[in-house]
Amino acid sequence: MKNISFAFILITLFGCNGYSQEKNKKVMVKKVIKTEAEWKKILSPEAYQILREKGTDRPSEGGYTAHFEKGTYHCAGCDLQLFESGSKFESHCGWPSFDDAIEGTVNYVSDRSHGMIRTEIVCASCGGHLGHLFDDGPKDTTGKRYCVNTTSIKFVKVK
Repeated sequence: MKNISFAFILITLFGCNGYSQEKNKKVMVKKVIKTEAEWKKILSPEAYQILREKGTDRPSEGGYTAHFEKGTYHCAGCDLQLFESGSKFESHCGWPSFDDAIEGTVNYVSDRSHGMIRTEIVCASCGGHLGHLFDDGPKDTTGKRYCVNTTSIKFVKVK
């Protein structure tokens, strides 16, 4: 209970936005700690299944897959800024794709489920499952493809 109260105080005082709007100005990512019961109360059943149980959205060309406005994509669980719109590209894979994440906002976890070896990407603040990282992104940039579940992110338009 002390950890949850401490995390709440940190979030209340500082928010869980891990970056300022100025590019490359890194601030400390605050950890968001909640019980599974608390996550169930604040997330929709679909968001809970994706973010907390490592689910996967169905592929589609809707949602953020075909979305290219200027802004930032935030974690749907804790609101941490994860991806800038300039890193988004059309991969035709059925999920939103980015060639890079904002530094320090995504953690990388070895995923050996489903008979494959992949790299899972999770929010550095709340640990929410975002998707997976692949080496088939644009060769003229990072060569990486952050394949992200639409349900795990939300878009904030540049004002």
